[in-house]
Amino acid sequence: GPGLVSIDIRERVGESGEVVALEPSAYYRDWFQGEINRHGWQNVRVVGGTSFDADLPREHFDLVFVRWVIGFVPDPASFLIPLISALRPGGVVAIQDYVHEGCVLFPNGGAWDLFPDSMRKWWRAGGGDPYVGIKLPTVMRKLNLDVIDYHPNTLSGGPESPVMKWIGLFQTSQLPVMVEKNVITPSQADAIARDWRLHLQDPDAMFFSPFVMDVAGRKDG
Repeated sequence: GPGLVSIDIRERVGESGEVVALEPSAYYRDWFQGEINRHGWQNVRVVGGTSFDADLPREHFDLVFVRWVIGFVPDPASFLIPLISALRPGGVVAIQDYVHEGCVLFPNGGAWDLFPDSMRKWWRAGGGDPYVGIKLPTVMRKLNLDVIDYHPNTLSGGPESPVMKWIGLFQTSQLPVMVEKNVITPSQADAIARDWRLHLQDPDAMFFSPFVMDVAGRKDG
């Protein structure tokens, strides 16, 4: 993506450390390089490639942070092995990704109830795993990481809340894609959108986001 996580991490690191953003997309690399130049950061760089093919130093980093990436790779363990090699002994791999339950809009019982399962179907059709967060502690232990954190996060709010605005923007962009990919029919997409608009007019409506798992594993020191 555009590197927003790397910007947040740079705020924590300050001038004393180093931040390396790993990104396969030239479009996003160029955008993030522009942010690096705009801020005048001397200790931030962006590297092209994925964990499988990027030239990363061995036993170099204190932290590897992976958000909303590992749910799209076919083999999480193979994805993590090069990243673990780049960690210093005692370093931490921290991951945020989905266990895609809890995605609910109240009052329920309308057409929108189709949307969460349709999202999961669309996700799997692209080779992703919307429940990857369930598997990550087991994957980490098999890779000899000590699991030091594992807990869910969820957000909720009504029609004016940031989380409800977020899912509204998401579905507006993705419903046409889901129709194009034959995940849902055009009439189902129209019904979902119509039900959503009705909820936006209901001051008592409430949306609960899907679970995002925080998972962290420490490399043996």
